[in-house]
Amino acid sequence: MELRSYQWEVIGPALEGKNIIIWLPTGTGKTRAALYVAMRHLEMKSNAKVAMIVNKVHLVHQHYSKEFQPHLKDRFKITPISGDSGSKGFFANFVKDSDIIICTAQILHNALMSDSQEKHVELTDFTLLIIDECHHTQKDAVYNKLMEIYLQKKFNGHRKLPQILGLTASPGTGGANTFEKAVEHILKICANHDTWRIMSPQTSIKDMEAKAKQPIKQYDLVPERVKDPFGDKLKELMTTIHQYLGDFEFITEFGTQMYEQKIVQMEKDGAETSNRRKRTCAVHLRKYNDALFLHDTVRMKDAYDFLDEFYTSEKLEKNSRNEIDIYLYTLFDGYRHNLLALSSDIKYENPKLKRLEEILKKHFHNSSNSHGIIFTRTRQSTNYLLQWINNTDFLRGLNIKAATLTGAGFSNQSQHMTQNEQKEVIQKFRKGFLNLLISTSVAEEGLDIPECNIVVRYGLMTNEISMVQARGRARAEDSCYSFLAKSGGKESRREMTNESLEDLMKRAIRYVQDMPETEYQEKVGNTSIVSLYSMKLPCH
Repeated sequence: MELRSYQWEVIGPALEGKNIIIWLPTGTGKTRAALYVAMRHLEMKSNAKVAMIVNKVHLVHQHYSKEFQPHLKDRFKITPISGDSGSKGFFANFVKDSDIIICTAQILHNALMSDSQEKHVELTDFTLLIIDECHHTQKDAVYNKLMEIYLQKKFNGHRKLPQILGLTASPGTGGANTFEKAVEHILKICANHDTWRIMSPQTSIKDMEAKAKQPIKQYDLVPERVKDPFGDKLKELMTTIHQYLGDFEFITEFGTQMYEQKIVQMEKDGAETSNRRKRTCAVHLRKYNDALFLHDTVRMKDAYDFLDEFYTSEKLEKNSRNEIDIYLYTLFDGYRHNLLALSSDIKYENPKLKRLEEILKKHFHNSSNSHGIIFTRTRQSTNYLLQWINNTDFLRGLNIKAATLTGAGFSNQSQHMTQNEQKEVIQKFRKGFLNLLISTSVAEEGLDIPECNIVVRYGLMTNEISMVQARGRARAEDSCYSFLAKSGGKESRREMTNESLEDLMKRAIRYVQDMPETEYQEKVGNTSIVSLYSMKLPCH
């Protein structure tokens, strides 16, 4: 198994048995480095047992089939266990009979908490724990619950705890906006993993940079619509519903994530207080807000079709309608023809789509080797963007073979993909049957996706970790990373902030790496104790 010089450099302490976090860019072989550590660990330690834990089901099969099974199948027994496999019910038996277990963090946590003899294991049954995408080890994440169990055992005097190996491309800043707070966040991540050091190349930086080429970044910013009669009409309808409710508290926030959160809360409050009017109106207002999101992302026609489909299904499903349903349906029906006419007026069409069309033309015109990803916020917008590509005359003439890729988690707002559907899309993309993915954040981290030469972040407002992960997908020679949004909008301001936060994160990590060992150990130890007390876990 061949490793590059920077991989040898970062795994050195792990080969000596130390707990470390490997910090390497996307596509530079963190998993391969961890695989080598696992192999040497099993060779050198008697009664060794390795668990690689991941935060998404598809990563179980990916790490098993792409890395662990091909390289270690002749020497060690490797068992993948995920939510869609029946083996999780006999987790303890598989652990006993295997050298390496690859599973989701939730399955391992469930086994640690289980009273079932077939399922229950102890953390001390493992001698090495590899934590993929370990930046998720914070707050209420299941990774953190696992490491709280580890830290509790450590502070209560357990000696045979597993070695910890964390992997990440971006620990982030944890919402910090000062250097001191960013350092605190990095120390917290280290404390949560009982980390001896965060490892990144110091002497092999050029070798790593040659492997992890950075794409050319461009800001594709477009002006706002001069007039927006369709969007104004949707807001007028929403205002009317708020008047019907006698509630005027946040009608100025239409079309924002903040408004969505408040409407979700309104629906919960209505359900808890048996206020049918409040709950029903909240459901409808959320649909209008989704339509405003779509209006800002894709075509006006798509936003109209989304609402029209909702009200058509509402009418068909509810045979015995009450006065609230009748009022809301009648309200939309009265505006239906006006909305349809406004949605067809190309003078006010979404300017972001025109710019996206130009980007796709540039990268897919006269190129049979182009591979790209468009990242967008919602499952609904992935579907409508795919329709737009398939229905746009000029784009149909290019060699674009597109498909959507979304999460497998359940949502009552939209259809989710199954694990098999996800795997099939990625396989087709890898083999060249597809060359453009329209994806939610599911494709940002972990997935084994070929090098892309164009990545578009389409009107997104996320954190610096998402930015770094998405950018890491553009790894082909002379690749391009485009941020497409409204000029002067909150999305473009956030992207610029993310660049500053990425720089802040790097400076904080280097500061922590350069700390004298005694100071570092003292700060990490104190942070661990504070964490345990805050979780009200027994710590002696």
